[in-house]
Formats: sequence, C-alpha cells, structure tokens
Amino acid sequence: MEWHITDAESLKIIDREIGPHAFSPAEYEIVRRVIYATADFEYKSLISFSDHALQSGAAALAARTTIVVDVPMVQVGITPVIQSTFVNPVYCSIDAITRPQKEKTTAAWGIETLARRYPEGIFVIGEAQTALCAIVDLIEAEEIRPALVIGTPSGFVGVDVAKSRLYDSMIPHIRIDGRKGSAVVAVAVINGLVDLAWQAYGQQGQGK
Repeated sequence: MEWHITDAESLKIIDREIGPHAFSPAEYEIVRRVIYATADFEYKSLISFSDHALQSGAAALAARTTIVVDVPMVQVGITPVIQSTFVNPVYCSIDAITRPQKEKTTAAWGIETLARRYPEGIFVIGEAQTALCAIVDLIEAEEIRPALVIGTPSGFVGVDVAKSRLYDSMIPHIRIDGRKGSAVVAVAVINGLVDLAWQAYGQQGQGK
C-alpha cells in the first residue's frame, strides 16, 4: 500500500489511542489497518487470529494460491495490491458460472462452486454470511482444507454461530467476533496481510 502523510498521521493517532494489547507485531499491523479503515476502536477487542493464521496466509500468498472472495467490493478492494505484489488469481463468488439454485443465495452457491475448484485456496468472506456458512459446511464435511479463511460479515441472526463454527474448525483463520463486520474490514485484513507477506517473501520471489 502506498502511504501518504495523512495516512501516517492517522496511524500515529491509532498507536497513541489504542492502549495496551497482547497482539504480536504482525497481528497489530492488521488490527491498526482495520481501525484505520473503519475509525472504530472496538475492533481491537473483536478481531481474532487462529494459531498460525498469518504464517499460513502469508505462505499461501507467496505460493500464488488462488484467492476466492464473496462479493465484488472485496475483489475490487484487494486487486490493486495483489497485482502489484504476488499476482494471485482472484475470483468472486458472484461471478461463478453455476446452475440455478433456489435453496441458496448466489454468493453461497458461487463460493461453494469455487471452493470445490480451489479446495486449498484463500477465502475472504466480507459481507455474505451465507457464503461463510457454505465454506464452514465444506470444511466440516472435509471436502476442502483452505490455507486461510477471513470471515468478517456482519449480521444479527446466526452470524455468531457461523463464526463460532469457523473457530472450531481448526482451519487457519482471521475473524471478527460479534455482530460487526463488513467488506471494508475484509479488505483491510487481506491487504495488510499481503503487505506483511510481501515484506517477508517478495524480494525472495523477485530474485527467482
């Protein structure tokens, strides 16, 4: 990400106001990106990282693993950063060509189709709770084993259950607990992770 002076000043404010925390340096970078994108310090207590989530995600990015997202807003938000770094393929569930499905949303059916095509991919679910449920269903059925799942959809009915199931799945993941979340949060998380991964792997990859 290209930072300007106003961005740096905003991050300094976040660093000053965020207070004590137990995040690792890499986790903190993701947290401050989310707070910067939303101006909401509550995300400090809502964002959760599974064991090895950042390591698994960074390694998958460096390996040019396919990224599957739930909505176009996430795809548009992450594509410039991806294209200037690892150039991973990015597919959106809404654009997946599938047969008609009356019992599932377009996002859920599309992401299920893409998940079966890329079972070890990186999945970024920013908005569609139904898509997150579809991914968890496939994980629990042992049909897919993603390198990383980012789950940040908001909701009032059942979203906590979906996020809890993601926690129980033992799959590397980053999630927003509670009702809050959005595609904006998902974009902040994945773009922050891409920048961290590029610092770790980018120069090595360019030298090949």
